[in-house]
Amino acid sequence: MKLSELCSYLDNAVPLSFQEGFDNSGLQVGLPGKEIKSALITLDVTERVIEEAIQKSCDVVISHHPVIFGGLKKITGRSAAERIIVNAIKNDIAVYSSHTNLDMMNTGVSRKMAQKLGLKNIKVLQPLKGKLIKLVTFIPEDHLEKVRDAVFNAGAGFIGNYDHCGFSVSGTGTFRAGEGTNPFKGKRARDHFEKEIRFETVLFAHLKEKVVKALIESHPYEEVAYDLYSLENDNIDYGLGCIGEPRQPLSIKDFLSLVSTMFSAHGIRYSGNLGKKIKKVALCGGSGSSLLDTAVSSGADVFVTGDIKYHTWFDAEGRILLVDCGHFESEKFSTEILYELIVKKFPKFAVRFSETNTNPINYL
Repeated sequence: MKLSELCSYLDNAVPLSFQEGFDNSGLQVGLPGKEIKSALITLDVTERVIEEAIQKSCDVVISHHPVIFGGLKKITGRSAAERIIVNAIKNDIAVYSSHTNLDMMNTGVSRKMAQKLGLKNIKVLQPLKGKLIKLVTFIPEDHLEKVRDAVFNAGAGFIGNYDHCGFSVSGTGTFRAGEGTNPFKGKRARDHFEKEIRFETVLFAHLKEKVVKALIESHPYEEVAYDLYSLENDNIDYGLGCIGEPRQPLSIKDFLSLVSTMFSAHGIRYSGNLGKKIKKVALCGGSGSSLLDTAVSSGADVFVTGDIKYHTWFDAEGRILLVDCGHFESEKFSTEILYELIVKKFPKFAVRFSETNTNPINYL
């Protein structure tokens, strides 16, 4: 298949619009029209990973962390990122990354952490904001089902675990057709009154063009009346971090042992003992210390993340058990998420896990 087919699928399955403003997810290197037969999945793109892709004849490297974060003014091979790009281009290897948009998914990095720890009642810690749109349109009564189904099939109407969510109310629409028109109902230059249904539903912002196209193509009118509104609602199914409960309360020692075992984390840092059992766990893969206050207000007994700075430990003192299991360790299972997404859609496409250890940190 072509690289563009894989990219288009991933761009929508893990929406690029979900990524943070500083991020650079999506296709990093490669021509969309390139034919691809196999992919190598990794947490980080390093020079050794590109060499591994060459040795294994992989056409594309798919990573969690992007190789290009900031703007590149020169590609001369002076930095690791520049050398990676040069080698990838020379060997016709594409690079695609799915970073903070994958973090935001309800099947994303933090939820994978929670699942590995065997937590139950898992919910998003900090819900996604500003990504919902409401669509309102007006449909002739006998065309409601056709138009509604087209809009739903385009991806609108999802609320939590429910789909085909919408609201309808009857009313009367009025219009007068002008010169050069071919009205579905009524006559030119005359007011027409039509029994219509006001239909409304919700959708993610990244689906706007697709849903509006489906609406217009399925609607019988020449000129389709519709409104789009940005919603302030939190989307409780998507966002950063997650929170859940162990199957049974754990001592701090047992909980730390569980984290160490599941994430192969051999250099765990943690704050002072608060002297209570672990009944509620907050997690955020990668560098999640900005969610400390959210974790505390959620009622969690412990917050597990990576890259915790010195003064953050003072902020947590007496409020919550803080655990730093490592950036690499907390996000290592992102490769499983990407693998599962791809093989589900393209079961005959060859996908391999990288065998290169990209963790830049060693422990004594």
